[in-house]
Amino acid sequence: MTRFFSILSLLLFAFAGYTQTNNKPCSNPIYRQFDFWIGEWEAYGLNGKKAGDSKISLILDSCIVLEEWTSVAVTQGLRYAGKSFNTYNAARKQWQQTWVDNTGGSTEYPEGKYEDNKIVFKTTPFLFSGDTMAVRKLTFFNLGKEKVRQLGEISKDNGLTWITEYDLEYRRRRK
Repeated sequence: MTRFFSILSLLLFAFAGYTQTNNKPCSNPIYRQFDFWIGEWEAYGLNGKKAGDSKISLILDSCIVLEEWTSVAVTQGLRYAGKSFNTYNAARKQWQQTWVDNTGGSTEYPEGKYEDNKIVFKTTPFLFSGDTMAVRKLTFFNLGKEKVRQLGEISKDNGLTWITEYDLEYRRRRK
């Protein structure tokens, strides 16, 4: 029993030391690379029409960049909505995104890299249709404090060529 209390005391001491020195485990500047997207946005397509609204915030002690998206259009009585969870994976030294939506869909982007003032996410190859494999790429361009571009692309030839699925300009919502 004494040994149990010794081990418990050691674990509590180690945890207390961790929390005192690391109150914010995601405070390293690398975790802040995607902060340019934080805020409330209106998203517009290339045609100039509003596509949706998006609120981006930090959650879980600033470790997760959370997107909350709602489309403008209603299709078959449903207003499309979804959330993305974006985080830097220190063990893999890359960004990751998980998208989930109100149609039961989800997309994993396990590869993400920040460079040249943009962040690029990629999926692993997946079965698109029949025997066609595809890869999706999602790029966020930091266009300054008032704009972010989000470009969604797909490749059916292992990344040799890319087809645009959507191209949105996020404009910061005026308060």
